[in-house]
Amino acid sequence: MVEQSKVQITEQEAELYDRQIRLWGLDAQKRLRAAKVCVIGVGGLGCEVSKNLVLSGVQELKLVDDAIVNEEDATCQFLAPRDQVGTNRAEASLQRLQQLNPMVNVTADTENSKAKSAEFFKQFDLIVATTCNKEELIRINSLCRAENILFYAGDVFGFYGFSFMDLISHNYVEEVTSQVQQEEKDEGEQPPAKKQKTEPETETKTVKKAMAFKSLAETLKVDWSSELYAKRIRRMDPSFFLLQVLFNFQSETGQSRPRASCRAEDLAKLCELRDKTLSDLSVPKEKVPDQLLGLLFAELSPVSAIVGGVLAQEVIKAISNKDAPHNNYFFYNPIESCGVVETIGY
Repeated sequence: MVEQSKVQITEQEAELYDRQIRLWGLDAQKRLRAAKVCVIGVGGLGCEVSKNLVLSGVQELKLVDDAIVNEEDATCQFLAPRDQVGTNRAEASLQRLQQLNPMVNVTADTENSKAKSAEFFKQFDLIVATTCNKEELIRINSLCRAENILFYAGDVFGFYGFSFMDLISHNYVEEVTSQVQQEEKDEGEQPPAKKQKTEPETETKTVKKAMAFKSLAETLKVDWSSELYAKRIRRMDPSFFLLQVLFNFQSETGQSRPRASCRAEDLAKLCELRDKTLSDLSVPKEKVPDQLLGLLFAELSPVSAIVGGVLAQEVIKAISNKDAPHNNYFFYNPIESCGVVETIGY
């Protein structure tokens, strides 16, 4: 949990964050100013999340990425200049990110996240993991749970994107508005139609609430053939099952996402894995239509902006302890062009 009691907002910070302080309050801004965040993977989604968190005014943000800037990054990665192709992606993104807010301590780490132990993650209050395969996400999530570190995961595949959050056990406050019962005034024997009509008064109270979360591994081990979950399949969005297909695609091919340059080959592999994955899950293969599989190529900037905006918003909500967080998946469905929140593992 991010503590804010020892953090003081300077006059310069109060001026810079004036609009935010008016929106979510001084205590919430203090918590943000105390937060240390690590973003793994500086692709399109990592850029959007990093930009939003730096602008919100966290204390420290570290970029972790061992990848090299390539020509494809120009379609989604706006922090690395075009003349930095061939250099490390985290270091190339550092200058532009720092310029967004000089009051935030922004640093880069060029190692692969797989080389990071629990000691590294213990430096932070919150981890956002992108561009990682399923095994690495589960490993980092497990380390975060052991150290009580807030964990987020996400990625973008073409027109489709997802985010996942595990806050372990989270306390937050929510404003609840209710009507106030008014005393009736004695107006004699007047008919009801002639009685003076008044608008009902309302009052807003701050209510403390708590929420428990499941780990990523627990959500992926759900038995969809069980009576409890089999009933949910029909009414569920296909996005969760599509994510399972993409995780298997990464495991079998070693690629981070389907390639536009090898579209026919990768599309055939996706169809094959779709049939096998859904069969193993006891889910009808019609749940993930062929139309969806054709929308998963490359990493698109507009989708990164949508998913990154939602993910960063959830991070800010969790740090500030304001309002109910998503529990536990957010998906962007490219066919419906809408976001979907699914709660899996309960």
